[in-house]
Amino acid sequence: MGIQLDSKTCLFHRLLVQAKSKLFKRHLNALAAVLQLEDYVLHYNPTVDHRTGSGNECSVPKRRFNGRKRSKLFPLVVRVLKTLDWRAARKLKFSKAAALHGFSHSIDAFIIVVRAFSLVEMKMEVYTLLNDVIMYFEKVNLDSKSLFSALLDSAAPVKRPGIVFDELIKVFSANKLLDNATYVYIQVRNMGLVPSITSCNFLLKCLVEANKLAFVRALFEELRNSGPSPNVYTYTIMINVYCKGHFDQNIDVIQLNELMQEMERNGENPSVVTYTAYIDGLCRVGFVELALEFIRNLSRHQNLNSYCYNAVIYGFCQRGKLYEASEIFKEMRSHGILPDVYSYSILIDGFCRQGHIQNGLDLIEEMKLQNISPSLVSYSPLLNALCKRGLMDVSLKMFHNLGAVGYKYDLVSFNILIGGFCMWGDMESATKLVEEMTKHDLVPNSTSFHKLIRGFCRMGLLDDALEVFNLMLQVGVLPSIITCNVIADEYCREGYLDEALKFINVIQEHGITPNSFTYNFLLKWLCKEQKTEKALEILPMMFKKNVCPSVVHYSTLMDGFAKQANPRKAFRVYARMLKLGLTPSTVTYTILIKIFSQKGKMYEAYKLLMEMTKSGLIPDTVTYASIIDGFCKIGDMKNAWLLHKEMLRRGQSPNVVTYTCLVDGFCKLQRMDMASLLIDEMKRNNVTPDVVTYTALIAGYQRIGRIDRAHDVFQEMKQKGISADARCSTCFHGNHEVSYG
Repeated sequence: MGIQLDSKTCLFHRLLVQAKSKLFKRHLNALAAVLQLEDYVLHYNPTVDHRTGSGNECSVPKRRFNGRKRSKLFPLVVRVLKTLDWRAARKLKFSKAAALHGFSHSIDAFIIVVRAFSLVEMKMEVYTLLNDVIMYFEKVNLDSKSLFSALLDSAAPVKRPGIVFDELIKVFSANKLLDNATYVYIQVRNMGLVPSITSCNFLLKCLVEANKLAFVRALFEELRNSGPSPNVYTYTIMINVYCKGHFDQNIDVIQLNELMQEMERNGENPSVVTYTAYIDGLCRVGFVELALEFIRNLSRHQNLNSYCYNAVIYGFCQRGKLYEASEIFKEMRSHGILPDVYSYSILIDGFCRQGHIQNGLDLIEEMKLQNISPSLVSYSPLLNALCKRGLMDVSLKMFHNLGAVGYKYDLVSFNILIGGFCMWGDMESATKLVEEMTKHDLVPNSTSFHKLIRGFCRMGLLDDALEVFNLMLQVGVLPSIITCNVIADEYCREGYLDEALKFINVIQEHGITPNSFTYNFLLKWLCKEQKTEKALEILPMMFKKNVCPSVVHYSTLMDGFAKQANPRKAFRVYARMLKLGLTPSTVTYTILIKIFSQKGKMYEAYKLLMEMTKSGLIPDTVTYASIIDGFCKIGDMKNAWLLHKEMLRRGQSPNVVTYTCLVDGFCKLQRMDMASLLIDEMKRNNVTPDVVTYTALIAGYQRIGRIDRAHDVFQEMKQKGISADARCSTCFHGNHEVSYG
């Protein structure tokens, strides 16, 4: 017995008429399209390929399903079609259906139900059903993209597949299956369909959150060029992206302005959220005054909220302009916008950062008068400021008073006080606070432990720091590499270099990867202990751990070999650095210049100085001191003096070492007039001569027979509280060589 197409239409019509759902009645016209669903909705024969079968007739099997369990699946589908009863549909859990009736039958049934709900625009129901199916696909490692093809086959006769695919894009996006969501979007576009702007916005937002910026830019351009036209939410998402500097290191203000103008040209009125994002972006790049001007112009025709003003208040506070921030705070009120808890908290933080604790306390009292309850975040800057001042008793009392009046402590407030006690060396109180934290059902985090470890290391209590480190591991809190670096550095500081290397190996067993800083201080300490050859062995270790040595590491090694009077090895390290394509830094050039200067090879030293400046690097005080010292030692005071003048012209202030080298150089040439000129210049520039400077000057006067003047300089030195050392005493016995060693 078969049912003709006309009979099928009548049967579906009876099902539709029987529906009692109010929602169904509201969407009767949309639901009429259900009549076009495929035959297998009610008459399923697993022995017949219902998708490829020919003819206008569909045979009805004597038994619809083989097995008792299968008999319950499609009757439930029929019930949902008759009533659009969501409670009935929710009983149809896909994982359970697949286990009882098989995957193939279950997916067909679910697609039927999804299509039915989509035709009456029950979007949330469609979303939930699709999410149920996709979760099953992911659980059993099936390619969830294939769901698109199944839905497409089912949707072909209906001609209105938009809602299904819109919700599919959303489900994939929400579950972070962004490649799948993008695939569906592209396939839908290839079919000539246009997804809704709502689903596109959701995909765009999720792409931003996943930092897939190339896709974000491409999707936005696609919407601009091919539709659906971006709406206010689309532009708000993109403005937020540019405001946070995602596409470039710096926020592109020009691009922000263009987006705002484009939005208005397209007839989209920016919302308060859009304006807030734009204002926040301007403040982030330092255009706080421009943001303020924008707010003032906007307030004439647009109702703003406290968030707009908060961004500007925060911007001024970050720049230390507390007066301007306070004025905006008042202006906000004058426009009828009441400051909220965030407005006050931002201003309190601004005052406390500059040490104005009383202003912060006054703002807390003002909040209470305005019936605004200060949050624990509002009090945190005060606690922090008191800790920095060393007022730990006051800070602890305030902290406990907050708990007494009902505030629920958080990790941030505890960590502020723990850090304060550690800063001032009161490790006992810091440890007690950690114990107190656990009594408030708070688990110390990596920050809590880090502060304790750093505090113990500052006190030189390495064993205590290691005890805390082991406790971290026991309670399952993984230390950061920064915490590990503190311990390794303390090992080195106490001279346990081998133990430091062992510690670095141990942390790697716990999955903690050493970083560039880890290896740098190891190199530094090994070089300082004149174990530069052993330090050189660190480089292969770095490459093995995929940590590429930087110019800093190579410069540290070069300096170590230079100080060990091994310039050949220093140059080898330099050559290796260049071979890797690393660009020398100011420090690198300074080390090389110093090596040449100490050997009296001033042509090579000066050539390096010229190369350095041509590459855009600016010589610092140490660079100039090294090369000036070199010229002074060979008696070339003309070039030494020219470099001194160049140094001043570049805005570099000579230090006592540079001045002493020049004074000694001129004294050796018996140019006491120039030496006296330099001493006067030192005093004008507030550079105090030291014992080496005075020794050079005394020796100079002795050379020209001015013993009286030498004696006067010696007395001046004593009056300034500078004790004569062995070199100065030797100077009076005829040895005129002075040096910084």
